[in-house]
Amino acid sequence: VQLQASGGGLVQPGGSLRLSCTASGGTISRSSVAWFRQTPGKERTFVAAIRWRNSLANYADSVKGRFTISRDNANNAAYLQMNNLKPEDTAVYYCAASITSTTTANRNQWSSWGQGTLVTVSS
Repeated sequence: VQLQASGGGLVQPGGSLRLSCTASGGTISRSSVAWFRQTPGKERTFVAAIRWRNSLANYADSVKGRFTISRDNANNAAYLQMNNLKPEDTAVYYCAASITSTTTANRNQWSSWGQGTLVTVSS
């Protein structure tokens, strides 16, 4: 399955964005989906994940209460709603999928990755 992240852009602090992760060449209805982010010179870090079974979600502490991950199996997509954005949220955001029912923050456990989308939070 090929993944594509989209929806990034420039937003002011306190603003909102919704990122989309769409799949082609297969379905993610039975895949767990995660979002990671990366800034230049730093490792890719976990943001959020949602299981395919029961849709249990997991979030990094830095985004809890501000970001919400969701999935739409009918449209073969997943989303990351980001509210109250901060400058430190600036990064390239990647979506990933796994056929296991997981919300792990370990990026090595996610087998499929899409190209990222850039989110810039600045006034």
